[in-house]
Amino acid sequence: MGTWTERLAELDIALPPVAKPVAAYIPAIRTGSLVYTSGQLPFVDGALSSTGKVGAEVDADEAKAAARACALNALAAIDNLVGLDAIVRIVKVVGFVASAEGFTGQPGVVNGASEFFGEVFGDAGIHARSAVGVAELPLGAPVEVELIVEVS
Repeated sequence: MGTWTERLAELDIALPPVAKPVAAYIPAIRTGSLVYTSGQLPFVDGALSSTGKVGAEVDADEAKAAARACALNALAAIDNLVGLDAIVRIVKVVGFVASAEGFTGQPGVVNGASEFFGEVFGDAGIHARSAVGVAELPLGAPVEVELIVEVS
């Protein structure tokens, strides 16, 4: 297998520009061999792919696609900081899902990110994970994803 950059090209996936922070933080930070990303929202071409609560304004499939967009944005933040090819493995994914009352499908939504990492990184994309339902997310986003990644 080649580099992660080559793998994205094989999958015809381009990294987007790094999303500008919406508050006082940076998109990603490295300490030792770990990179932590800030929570990434589902920005596509500079705008949120959808807004609202999952199980009300946003259906689970749309939210799963939004989680994939969050994951791609997290990779862009890592690439900007250390380069995509420095990734050794995805260690942990934390997904937050703005959930309508009674919605309990958070794990399925966050699978949008998890399955994406498996597609790109294979065994190096297998990770620990949390999928958390929350009342609200910034800018009305339905999903937010953050990562911990081991790098060389």
